Amino acid sequence: MFEQFDLDSELLASIKELGYKKPTSIQTLVIPPAMAGKDILASAPTGTGKTAAFLLPIAQHLLDYPRTQPGFPRVLILTPTRELAIQIGGDSDNLTKLTKIKTGVITGGVNYGSHADILNSTTDILVATPGRLLEYIENEQFDAREIEILVLDEADRMLDLGFSEAINRIVGEARWRKQTMLFSATLEGAGVIRFAKEVLNEPEFLESNPSRKEKAKIHQWLHLADSAPHKLNLLVNTLKQQGVERTVVFANKRETVQYLSGKLYAEELPCVWLEGKMPQDKRNKAIERFKSGEVKVLVATDVAARGLDIDNITHVINFDLPRKVDIYVHRIGRTGRAGAKGTAISLVEAHDMSVVGKIERYQSERLQRRVIETLRPKNKEARVANKKAKIKLTTAQKKAKAKKQAKKKVKQTKMKS
Repeated sequence: MFEQFDLDSELLASIKELGYKKPTSIQTLVIPPAMAGKDILASAPTGTGKTAAFLLPIAQHLLDYPRTQPGFPRVLILTPTRELAIQIGGDSDNLTKLTKIKTGVITGGVNYGSHADILNSTTDILVATPGRLLEYIENEQFDAREIEILVLDEADRMLDLGFSEAINRIVGEARWRKQTMLFSATLEGAGVIRFAKEVLNEPEFLESNPSRKEKAKIHQWLHLADSAPHKLNLLVNTLKQQGVERTVVFANKRETVQYLSGKLYAEELPCVWLEGKMPQDKRNKAIERFKSGEVKVLVATDVAARGLDIDNITHVINFDLPRKVDIYVHRIGRTGRAGAKGTAISLVEAHDMSVVGKIERYQSERLQRRVIETLRPKNKEARVANKKAKIKLTTAQKKAKAKKQAKKKVKQTKMKS
């Protein structure tokens, strides 16, 4: 029960109203050391309560040490996407609505004037995307010196999206902070670990192992595609099958998203699309149409892989397989949230098989191969050659090898004669 964490009654009342009955595994791991003021490096699958794991200790800190005078935010939460920032801002409002804690959200893609109230009035918690916040810091409209707690959510994705320079600048501006927490759905890759070593001070390393109830029940399989037209036919066939309801289709490029949108409309499959350079009002409208059920298909680049908080997404389809395993994990995490069942289907061409191998090794599980009878592939599955690592020989080993080869050559010469 949440009472074990010694949270204030206002927070416990909000938790009860939101329907949270007992803490998830990541919340049980994170909340005690976070409330003790320790730095945190935590990993947990998407949809297992990671956001509340850092919001509750933050709120308790603000209640334990109330503000004595007006000023800039005391807590900064950085996120990679606008959607995720808006979602976290909403969660913060819900958890702190019975308190006087005020939350603000600053993201790119909106009018600068819309942030005036946040920048000019007292805000306790600020949720922001790095690019726009750095602009305000450089223009001396925001002062990070009052930041006491810094949270880097989905840090690996922020680094992947090229925010490393902006984040480092912001981290430097907030150098008087007392606590830093870094969260990610995965901790794959040396970049995140290296970054964590630079910004965290003797952190608690916490990696949750969600219970079966929390864990996403995602059925994963792939269809082999002979060519791009064959892959498109597989997508259309899948989307027309019974039971395929609310679906996110991922592509790697904006051009592919627009191409697929046109093709799906031609097949009488209405859809909305989402990509990086879209104006915020159009993004919001697309998400709302998908969220309300007006359309059942959302075609997106990876900008939607984080922070797309929509219930009951039944299927995720990888029209293009991502190049990195962690992006695959984040994509399929859009379905099967909070213990619900979901399906993740990948449409795979020959050049994708090396990535398939990486995914299977990471998950310690082979992706099932399935066939749609009317679209059975003509080509066999491509095999990926294992590249043998080159072993560097010492000088002595090289001489020994040359001597052995010379002896072998003399022996062969004798046999011929």
